[in-house]
Amino acid sequence: MGKYKTIEEKPVKIDKWDTAALKNALDDGAKKVMLETYGFTESHALTDGRLLICTIAVGFAMFALIWDYLRPFPESRPVLIMCVLSYFFLMGVLTLYMTYKEKGIFLVALEKDKAKVDPDNRWELASTLRKYDDQYTLSMTYTDTASKKTRSSQITKSVASFFDENGVLCMDLYQPEVKMLKNNVSVSKKE
Repeated sequence: MGKYKTIEEKPVKIDKWDTAALKNALDDGAKKVMLETYGFTESHALTDGRLLICTIAVGFAMFALIWDYLRPFPESRPVLIMCVLSYFFLMGVLTLYMTYKEKGIFLVALEKDKAKVDPDNRWELASTLRKYDDQYTLSMTYTDTASKKTRSSQITKSVASFFDENGVLCMDLYQPEVKMLKNNVSVSKKE
């Protein structure tokens, strides 16, 4: 079995009653369309921010563990309290970061400027699929980094439109929807 080169080569099969698996399969499909079809590059800046916050929080926990090992409990109490409070504070920061900064964004794709004069334009894809609901919403936002103008559009469809009865994602049905959404945003950006 070799590595799959195109979108249609490997079917994605999931448990069709698992909402998280449905959402992740559709998100991955949209990501593949944007990266493979249009040749955009993925930016990992949002994920890197989340990883930085988590790394600092784990650093506090590790420091507390090592400090308590070197200076057993009664002596290490103030340091442990500081580290525990810092850890929980950073978990609050992480929650705020994921809620207000990431906002369900699963892909930040960069469209390279062909002339290499202007900065890369941003395409952001976000999605929602509520538990016990079949309506999947895919949102696409385009940001022209030179002019700072933003355009967006979204589609909402039943997940049954994209999966067969066995739980296999039908990319031949899903890919045109993602392309249409991108074209809608592209047309509105030219106006």
